[in-house]
Amino acid sequence: MGAARSALESAVRYTLQREQFGRPIASFQLTQAKLAEMSLEYTKGLLLALHLGRRKDTHTLRPEQVSLGKLNNPRAALEICRTARTILGGNGISLEFPVIRHMNNLESVLTYEGTVEMHTLVVGQALTGIPAFR
Repeated sequence: MGAARSALESAVRYTLQREQFGRPIASFQLTQAKLAEMSLEYTKGLLLALHLGRRKDTHTLRPEQVSLGKLNNPRAALEICRTARTILGGNGISLEFPVIRHMNNLESVLTYEGTVEMHTLVVGQALTGIPAFR
């Protein structure tokens, strides 16, 4: 969620500085809607990570809960970065801002050695009691 936080912060700063039609783009409804959605997803991911960490501390964390976190948070962070990229326009793909670097890193997290598929199967087994990967 650190990548998501960085992308969100970059997007907010950019919207306050970038002007279009004589005013900052932060003043436009669609821009604010994007920022609000990014903030919502970031907050949910952060709270999930905090909750899972607390369960780990109390030795009540189950493997499928870890998989839920590892499925949700990279996906949410990637979507936040993608939205930040749209807000930044052409600057969203430049290395002047951290957004595209975070997006590339998160893409590798999602696809790294079938991680998404394995976490999906762990959650599926927890829901059905049937191991689909054996």
